[in-house]
Amino acid sequence: MVLPAPQEPGERAYLGLKTGDSFKIPQIAADLVIVEIFSMYCPYCQKEAPRVNELYDLISKQSNLRRRIKMIGIGAGNSVFEVKVFQDQYQVPFPLLPDGDFKLHKLVGEVRTPYFIALETRSDGWHRVLYSRVGGIDDPQKFLDYLLKEVSGQ
Repeated sequence: MVLPAPQEPGERAYLGLKTGDSFKIPQIAADLVIVEIFSMYCPYCQKEAPRVNELYDLISKQSNLRRRIKMIGIGAGNSVFEVKVFQDQYQVPFPLLPDGDFKLHKLVGEVRTPYFIALETRSDGWHRVLYSRVGGIDDPQKFLDYLLKEVSGQ
């Protein structure tokens, strides 16, 4: 799956991306990547935004996690403008990427939103899906604990 690279230098740095207009998830400098498929027009996504931001905060406040775990959002059917409106309205601190033509959305099976995917990654391009589910994450701490347990294989 090829994604459009963020244009903002801070977002590129957060993901560990150097150059290029596109990237693949295993190129993100992380052991675990959490992907939210959302839509600006989805009321459930809007309602979920504070919990997703809380998950980001839980990760970013722990130095051992902030280097290992990264988050991105993919705006199903959303333009660059619509993604930016959602990011500004809900103060989303991680990169949100447009998918105006639903190309990425189709690749993941035209899932309903919000939809969360967590991928364990390695620099050699290998990755493993740890979590793939429609709906909210309910409790951000429990969700994070679950993912950490899955990554460690316990």
